[in-house]
Amino acid sequence: MKKLGSILRLTLPFLVMAAPTAFAAEPGTIDAGDTAWVLISAALVFIMTPGLGFFYGGMVRDKNVLTTIMQSLFIVAMISVEWIILGYAMTFGTDMNGFIGSLDKVGLTGIGMSVLENGTIPEMAFVAFQCMFAVITPALITGAFAERVKFHAFVIFILLWAILIYNPMAHWVWGGGFLAKLGALDFAGGLVIHILSGVSGLTLCILLGKRHGLGKIPMMPHNLPMTVLGAALLWFGWFGFNAGSALGANGLAASALIATQGAAAAATVSWVVIEWILNGKPTILGAASGCIAGLVAITPAAGFVAPIPAIIIGAIGGVLCYFAVATLKAKLGYDDSLDAFGIHGLGGTWGSIATGLWATTEVNPAGANGLFYGETHLLVAQIISTLVAYAFAIIGTIILYKIINAFTHMRADKNEEITGLDITEHGERAYNHALMSAGSPFDSSFNSMTNQASTIDDIGIKTHTL
Repeated sequence: MKKLGSILRLTLPFLVMAAPTAFAAEPGTIDAGDTAWVLISAALVFIMTPGLGFFYGGMVRDKNVLTTIMQSLFIVAMISVEWIILGYAMTFGTDMNGFIGSLDKVGLTGIGMSVLENGTIPEMAFVAFQCMFAVITPALITGAFAERVKFHAFVIFILLWAILIYNPMAHWVWGGGFLAKLGALDFAGGLVIHILSGVSGLTLCILLGKRHGLGKIPMMPHNLPMTVLGAALLWFGWFGFNAGSALGANGLAASALIATQGAAAAATVSWVVIEWILNGKPTILGAASGCIAGLVAITPAAGFVAPIPAIIIGAIGGVLCYFAVATLKAKLGYDDSLDAFGIHGLGGTWGSIATGLWATTEVNPAGANGLFYGETHLLVAQIISTLVAYAFAIIGTIILYKIINAFTHMRADKNEEITGLDITEHGERAYNHALMSAGSPFDSSFNSMTNQASTIDDIGIKTHTL
């Protein structure tokens, strides 16, 4: 008997590890592991928005770096407040005819420590996780109009865009709206985040017009190490973005994480290789651009595709986004400053369609099979949903622009652009070493040094920017 007890003590831990599902929390019961993973993922997604600020900030001229970073940082604060008060209710409130959530959850009314329906995490953890998605989505748009929008107009536009465009679209896809009922799949935001922000960014940059001097004055990135730091933070945070969307510490999260890494790596390689072949040299900006392109492309498919299709999706996404940045923008003549559309709009479009090709219930039984697994319904749903996202982003952005411009000018004037928005909008400069070395009092030399710095900013070797 004593010997049997010793054997059980030795073997029981291994039996538990071998059959974890037997000890997992039942749906409707809070699971500490799942909850911890979702909260950690929320923190990972949070760091992406400041990371985006660095990513974009390094690619603008040094007279606009602070305003570029400020836009991302301020969005974190403003949209968090909007989400808690209104956004969550509009997105995940009781569905109203497939178009919007009811306001029964305004101010997070009635949401305490109760378990998320059909889940193992408290709804408040889900609120926190989705808040970070709502935060980063409008921040992506800022890359399209960088260096030419007044800050007060930016604040108004972003707030209205979040309420009137992001919240409804998120409900249509994730909150039980009509696109979800159609059968569209978007694991972590290809439709809701990347297409919506990229297309809105393209629309707005066309409405605003080109930056002063574009095509005549080289506008090179002022600090590529800053951009690479931002790209690294984005890649890091994206694991929470995609794997966190499994809403649990489980096999699906692991699969989504591997798909994310594979696609990002493949796109980095494909972008650098095609750039190397066509231009003769591989660049660090190309590598940073490629990894973001791959991350965008895999986002809608991360929880629905196997590892090899994820690599294929990333590799194709890297090539498509490279040509969008290097060729398409120049041919069509729009000034998408940091290529929000070329990366997020087109990358998200490819990812959404690719989901309809490679999705398989072998990875996610709750999903659907794509074209390459013998079914066509999902691909049709993905195409329709993509067209809806394009139309909604274009029409909504035009209407918001017209309304805001009727009361105030969104576009900075010529003198403000030449001086730089850091000074004209915020009264600050990122780099004051020139002022210090001049040996003159700050007040007396500020304007002259500013004008000189602005001229220096515009001299350099022309290079593509993301």
